[in-house]
Amino acid sequence: MALPERVFAGGVQEVVQRRLNRVPMRARPLLRLAAVAGRELDLDVLRVLSPEVDLDAWLHTCADVAVLEAEGERWRFTHHKLRQGALDALPEAARPRLHRQVAETIETVYPDAPEQVATLAHLWGVAGEMDKERHYARLAGEQAVRHSANIEAIGHFERALALLETLPHTPERAEQELTLQIDLGVPVILTKGHAAPEVERVYSRARELCRQVGETPQLFPALYGLCTFYVMRGKLQTARELAEQIMHLAQTAQDPALLLEAHRRLGATFYHLGELASARRHTEQAIALYDPRQHRSHAFLYGHGPAVSCLSYAAFALWLLGYPDQALKRTHELLTLAQELSHPFSLGYALAIAGTQLHQFRGEVQTVREWAEAAIALSTEHGFPLWLGMGTVMRGWALAEQGQVEEGIAQMHEGLVTLQATGAKMLRLYSLLSLAETYGKVGQAAEGLHLVAEALAAVDETGQRCWWPDLYRLKGELLLMQGEAETIVEACFQQAIEVARRQSAKSLELRAAMSLGRLWRKQGKRKEARELLQGIYGWFTEGFDTADLKEAKALLDELLPSTPKRRDA
Repeated sequence: MALPERVFAGGVQEVVQRRLNRVPMRARPLLRLAAVAGRELDLDVLRVLSPEVDLDAWLHTCADVAVLEAEGERWRFTHHKLRQGALDALPEAARPRLHRQVAETIETVYPDAPEQVATLAHLWGVAGEMDKERHYARLAGEQAVRHSANIEAIGHFERALALLETLPHTPERAEQELTLQIDLGVPVILTKGHAAPEVERVYSRARELCRQVGETPQLFPALYGLCTFYVMRGKLQTARELAEQIMHLAQTAQDPALLLEAHRRLGATFYHLGELASARRHTEQAIALYDPRQHRSHAFLYGHGPAVSCLSYAAFALWLLGYPDQALKRTHELLTLAQELSHPFSLGYALAIAGTQLHQFRGEVQTVREWAEAAIALSTEHGFPLWLGMGTVMRGWALAEQGQVEEGIAQMHEGLVTLQATGAKMLRLYSLLSLAETYGKVGQAAEGLHLVAEALAAVDETGQRCWWPDLYRLKGELLLMQGEAETIVEACFQQAIEVARRQSAKSLELRAAMSLGRLWRKQGKRKEARELLQGIYGWFTEGFDTADLKEAKALLDELLPSTPKRRDA
């Protein structure tokens, strides 16, 4: 049983020293080696280190004086301070030699054991073998990434990079640094968010190293990381140029794995630019190339699973283009896939983005709340600020829709603050739209218009036009609430319809047509309203159980000309 911390409170050094002094002299050399190896004892390693020692007798000797304890079949120091005390007792001159001895023994006992790499990095570091420390630090970082221990991974990669700085500037050093910078990029994205300055710094350095090294396959992930940064940062034209460079590299290599990722990046970029048909085409091409057996590891190379994000963007594009049922099918596919991946960041993406927004489009409030709460729990556990911010916005929206208006609006603001801290302008714009609409529904038009103005300014700054039509529609609705002249309101609705048609965004055109149709009905232009709405409603072939299409059908029924009653002869 492990000793509680309070046992060592006050006079810690005395307690530790007294306990260690009770260990018999003959047992102390192996105890020091055990302390070097770690708090948990590896009996196979200890047998090789001291083959002449009766290990069972030694373990019980140390247990009798409460320095070691058994947990099932495993042994360890009863407290970390006892292990540290044994290490502190090592003569300074002997430390490198003993750490080397333990490291060599572990390498002998476990020549291919990945679980030992972090320990080996530390041991070789104390032993003064920087090359080996750097090698194992990188392996430890890779292992930590696979276990979603991203903070730990960053520490290992940064340690390896720091060790590289002590070497002369050579082509070999540049190649090693390039590999480490690429390795570092993903855990930085996962802990800071795609739009964090650290992400740009890592991948810009990687691109510069690619120029130094010359032709290298590492250029692809370097440009990919930068493209992801610029998309989320709201620099879409730069992102588009990088995505096209990525596609050129993939086509030159004729590598399906690279083509998959190139289509993914182009699809995401075109979606945000409002070029929905191109977004759909590229995401569907990426989905067709995806093989779960071959491409499962891409989640660790690029941040999250390619099929998850491609299915997400495909679902969004399908909904905007007017195919709600196909969009829902893609959403179910990606949520199932994300749960099977065992990759928390991919699952967080699926929950916070696709799982909430698509159901929000469809007006399914309780489902939005459930997915948002799942995203918040996951993101809190693993430290994903992007998905935490988006999940909080979506949960707030659902709460407001369910009547908890004040709490809902407060949570939406809280989520926006979290997103703002990550620099992710792409997610912020959609959140502003959702909050502005919520303000409108509770009669706070001025607050909503302020947010719409901020969002429209963001469109001008970033070029993110996928939600442009809905911003004009919402602006018109809020101005109407404030009693603005109907000619100005109508101009907003007309502009929303015009932009939606240019984008082939049938779902947003339907929303704008309903807004204009209601205005025209109020003005007595029922025939014009009916023809406008029938033109777009009649285009749809699916999704008739969704909120927007049911609302459009109800409005059309209201606009039908009344049938005169027959008089009996």
